[in-house]
Amino acid sequence: MTERAPLSRKLSAIAESATLKVDAKAKALQAAGRPVISYAAGEPDFATPQFAVDAAAEALRDPANFRYTPAVGLPVLREAIAAKTLRDSGLEVSPAQIVVTNGGKQAVYQAFQAVVNPGDEVLLPAPYWTTYPEAIRLADGVPVEVFAGAEQEYKVTVDQLEAARTDRTAVLVFVSPSNPTGAVYTAEETKAIGEWALAHGIWVLTDEIYQNLVYEGARAVSIVEAVPELANQTLLLNGVAKTYAMTGWRVGWMVGPADAIRLAANLQSHLTSNVNNIAQRAALAALSGPQDEAERMRQAFDRRRRLIVAELAKIPGVTVPNPLGAFYAYPDVRGLLGREWDGVTPTTTLELADLILEKAEVAVVPGEAFGPSGYLRMSYALGDEALLEGVRRLQRLFT
Repeated sequence: MTERAPLSRKLSAIAESATLKVDAKAKALQAAGRPVISYAAGEPDFATPQFAVDAAAEALRDPANFRYTPAVGLPVLREAIAAKTLRDSGLEVSPAQIVVTNGGKQAVYQAFQAVVNPGDEVLLPAPYWTTYPEAIRLADGVPVEVFAGAEQEYKVTVDQLEAARTDRTAVLVFVSPSNPTGAVYTAEETKAIGEWALAHGIWVLTDEIYQNLVYEGARAVSIVEAVPELANQTLLLNGVAKTYAMTGWRVGWMVGPADAIRLAANLQSHLTSNVNNIAQRAALAALSGPQDEAERMRQAFDRRRRLIVAELAKIPGVTVPNPLGAFYAYPDVRGLLGREWDGVTPTTTLELADLILEKAEVAVVPGEAFGPSGYLRMSYALGDEALLEGVRRLQRLFT
């Protein structure tokens, strides 16, 4: 009997999402009755604004929403996204330059597919979101990590990018505010990086999904606002998941030059066709409706941000740069490694995260998921009481 042909080598090399894996493990332990507090998921704990839910309910009464619609998204939603892009990113675009995707992850995947050729190098500032390197490899690109540690507030410099650039460099990933660190580049830093990319003809993929979640008067200046000439070689990625607590609705989008967007649209026409019409109607309501609830969520995140940073800083050996965006703290915990804690001596943050889960019943994501070991990602998108209790468990374990 002839042996079966092998499975895809490309997909076999792709790792499972580390953040989802840790979150699933935490939820399984919770279901088994253990009082685990999880900082793993990048998901707001708030309900979707009711007016967006009501828009979805109303959409269910219109049979037109039960049919195929344009693969690139409802025209009225693309118009609303164009208005948001002008308002928040300073870039005027036509709705024809927009593709509505099944969540931000599909936008990330299609963006790399559109601008990466086999063997192209993609500069990937680290710490990075765990999906980026896998999406780059799926496009037959080569991720090139450029690391910036806590002493740089996790922000790379032009000098670092230039040192990593080769004649095969085709793309730069630029994320501000950052997942996993919460770092926000200043307008000056953003402009310098944008001018560098422009000078070298490098595509920029800028993930702006956290752009409305900023604190202490900070503003996430879009790289195309800082350097308008860069718009012809930039893809902007965004969605409603984080700002409006709509992670499960799966509505994201990508914005960019017409030729690149046409490639992504062709891909989506074969890959998924249109995003669920009911979810698109809810997203339209979120973008075009009152922003009061989104602002209340932002204020709650800000309160939690200040709390978690202050409490983590009380643990000897832990350094926490002040995150000005998103809803993550990214403590430098190298001072905890190589020391004995309750009979265990972790040497990596993979081992440290296992220790924390076992001894303190707290779930965190180790730095290895986002780049070098020595760091932890902790989402503060969870209830205030659970957030404080979880950090106090860490304080008891490490002091």
